[in-house]
Amino acid sequence: MLLSNSIPGMTVIMSIPNTNGIATPRCSLSLKPNLSSSLSSLHSFQYGSSKIGVPVNIRIGPVQVRQHALTIRNEVPQNADFPRRYSKKEKKPFPVPIIELRRAARERLKKKMKNEPQKPLSLSAPKNGLLVKKLIPTAYKVYNSRITLINNLKKLLKVVPVHACGYCSEIHVCPVGHPFKSCRGTQANIRKGLHEWANAHFEDILTPVEAYHLSDRLGKRITHEERFSIPRIPAVVELCIQAGVEIPEYPTKRRRKPIIRIGRKEYVDADESELPDQMPENPPKLLLTEIPDSEIVAPVDKEEIVQLAEETLQAWERMRKGAKRLMGMYRVRVCGYCPEIHVGPQGHKAQNCGAHKHQQRNGQHGWQSSVLNDLIPPRFVWHVPDVNGPPLQRELREFYGQAPAVVEMCIQAGAALPEQYKSTMRLDVGIPSTMREAEMVV
Repeated sequence: MLLSNSIPGMTVIMSIPNTNGIATPRCSLSLKPNLSSSLSSLHSFQYGSSKIGVPVNIRIGPVQVRQHALTIRNEVPQNADFPRRYSKKEKKPFPVPIIELRRAARERLKKKMKNEPQKPLSLSAPKNGLLVKKLIPTAYKVYNSRITLINNLKKLLKVVPVHACGYCSEIHVCPVGHPFKSCRGTQANIRKGLHEWANAHFEDILTPVEAYHLSDRLGKRITHEERFSIPRIPAVVELCIQAGVEIPEYPTKRRRKPIIRIGRKEYVDADESELPDQMPENPPKLLLTEIPDSEIVAPVDKEEIVQLAEETLQAWERMRKGAKRLMGMYRVRVCGYCPEIHVGPQGHKAQNCGAHKHQQRNGQHGWQSSVLNDLIPPRFVWHVPDVNGPPLQRELREFYGQAPAVVEMCIQAGAALPEQYKSTMRLDVGIPSTMREAEMVV
């Protein structure tokens, strides 16, 4: 501390050392007595009991401290909640909030009400009836990836044990079924929510989602009377057909000229008689086929099992990424009350919805835009940290994670874990060994 005395006042300067240990003056005290008082009056109070009030001005400068913030960036969160299980009595949420849909509708109405000349209606593919040429290879890739996934899952089922409940749709990938009381099937109250496990089939892992096959995706909507005369095929296959995959068993109309739009729902096909005959592709694109169950051979070698698991996981990711890209151009509709799927610009008119309060809607579906999980349900199952270790404990349910059944099978077979599934599998959560240890967790 530095002390400085001056006349007629006295100033006290204090120094505060900074982080480097160097003293820097930061604050000062200034003592300024009243100069109007005479020396005699000061001398008279020297031996008295009275006190002289001296004003003190304190000035404290701001202290500058440099702080370096520690930022941790991680694109994949450490832990994430499981997908919500919606009740059968509530409607699925819209992919785009209804507020945004109404706002966009008002904007379109404002543009329509303006006194501006309307521009000629020009639609791009696939709304004009043509194919999106850059997505045709993606459609073939999605179709072949689905066939590869089916064939590989049938082989993995012979080496990776999978159990399915006989009363509900829950499955578990492990030599022993889990003990959780989560059964919602018939007579679940009598069994106190416990599952009755049996060997699972292929359809339990990859849920079959079917849709009507359209011979013309821009044609009239399917009526209620035509619901039995039109074939139903897997929804992913129908999406690939509309995107350009040629399957002889399911023909569809291919246009070579854009349609001529007359009204909002009326159009006329352009004249294609002047166009030359379309030559077949040489060589035609390869389409894989499913292997019959009787010809499935289980892998024996451990390296072969790991290689099969890696190939299966890659086919799963290719199919989902390609299907999501196709859904961006070719519209897929889903019912908000039941899992019915329709691949096309508008949903069908078949009155076969049996969801909650379907009598009030006369069995009609509530069509809305679908998401990828509606087209390809992932079927989440409980993740087993160690297959050869102790089984899952009922009291420690909150510490276990979940993963799609296909991913869990491939991981237990030896495949590497993808990054996008680590958050829901809760791999960074320490699992207590006993319930007493779990109660001590803060």
